Amino acid sequence: MSPKDLAFYKAQQTLITFFKRCSTIKHIKQVQAHVFHTGFHHDNIVLGQIILFCSLHKHMNYAVSVFNKVHNPDTFIWNTTIRGFGNALQPQKAFDFYRRMLREKTALADTFTFSFLLKIVASFGPIILGKQLHCNVVKLGFETHAYVGNSLMHMYGMLREDETARKVFDEMKDPDLVTWNCVIDCHVHCGKYKEALELFTRMVDAGVQPNDATLVVTLSACGAIGMLDFGRRVHDFVQETGLDEVTEVSNSLIDMYAKCGVVEEACETFWRMRRKSVVSWNVMIFGLATHGDGREALALFARMLEQNAVRPDELTLLGVLCACSHGGMVEEGRRYFDVMNREYNIQPTMKHYGCMVDLLGRAGLVEEAYRLIKSMPMECDAVVWRTLLAACRVHGNILLGKKVRSHLLELKADHSSDYVLLASMYASRGQWNEMSRERKSMQERRVQKPEPGNSLIGIPGTGLEKVTLERLS
Repeated sequence: MSPKDLAFYKAQQTLITFFKRCSTIKHIKQVQAHVFHTGFHHDNIVLGQIILFCSLHKHMNYAVSVFNKVHNPDTFIWNTTIRGFGNALQPQKAFDFYRRMLREKTALADTFTFSFLLKIVASFGPIILGKQLHCNVVKLGFETHAYVGNSLMHMYGMLREDETARKVFDEMKDPDLVTWNCVIDCHVHCGKYKEALELFTRMVDAGVQPNDATLVVTLSACGAIGMLDFGRRVHDFVQETGLDEVTEVSNSLIDMYAKCGVVEEACETFWRMRRKSVVSWNVMIFGLATHGDGREALALFARMLEQNAVRPDELTLLGVLCACSHGGMVEEGRRYFDVMNREYNIQPTMKHYGCMVDLLGRAGLVEEAYRLIKSMPMECDAVVWRTLLAACRVHGNILLGKKVRSHLLELKADHSSDYVLLASMYASRGQWNEMSRERKSMQERRVQKPEPGNSLIGIPGTGLEKVTLERLS
């Protein structure tokens, strides 16, 4: 390297170092002024650092203004700009730049280009756009690239196309850990929990060692369909490998045990944890609350505050209100709802209001629940109105039930339960004409009852319960 080239390289690296130290757009503009002063305003590597900062911090207007000054932008600059629009929740502009990249032909799209675009489609859709990108990937021969293949699977999984995601996986040669994690996560996201556990077993049989990410998603599948025995075997592996020291894995174990109905084992796992995050406390509080152990849930919340372990967040308070609702503790629920904003600086969301409506409705305080809904700072959704309508049905308040029903009609949220609940109220009071009128209205609006649901229980010694995990060592 000549002395001139060496001096240029050192000056270029100095500017890049300055950019990496920047934390605000003001700092970037100051360094950019120095860029012009030193004559680097046509250097793609330096300008790329400006665009990179703007993309990561969502200053896309400034990024575009810099981009338009770049002569013959390279693939890195195109990719960084596309990625920035995805981070800034501007998918249309990301694809506008992709089309512009194809049109101007200053650089070729590479594996990172498609990975960024597929991630954007995964978040915003539509699926047809993702399939068009898939065609481009195949056309350019990138479908065998692990990074692109994983992005394709993730995109299809997030858009509920699990069968296509599985086909992409089956076409990949020698899938690595990341690829296995991706396909398992896709099936869990699509509600195909049994298939996810089968894939986990295949992965273990293939000799691929699971990591903490694998275990978190696998345990969530176990909890979703009550595969307690399978979950316990995964727990054995967690303890053998020391991964129980990973907070996220222990949180998943607590959640799995709680959803499978063995709260005692969830508590044991919780108290064995050396480091507990706010998620750990939240999961345990919810687990106790949903199994009717409301007093224990509130005691755990009190202990969390006494130890000053972590600061409660909105989910913590949601769990506390859920505990009050399931335990019929009206006064405690009112008190915690009242102090949410004042003591913890947490603004109640729709879910918090929904818990309070459920709490008051269970206690027969339907008029108070109605007043609470009317005082909400946001428009009430159909779920909360239906919670109140169900409470009116239980406590026989037809007058308020009709009023709640009118609010549901205003939302244009026709659901069979709205008609059935009100018709049942009329029937319980012997008002058969009104009941018939409600049923007829349901038929005229062509509102159909949903398909019957299914229940599932795991029987030891059958199906997936037979799967052994000896190879998890």
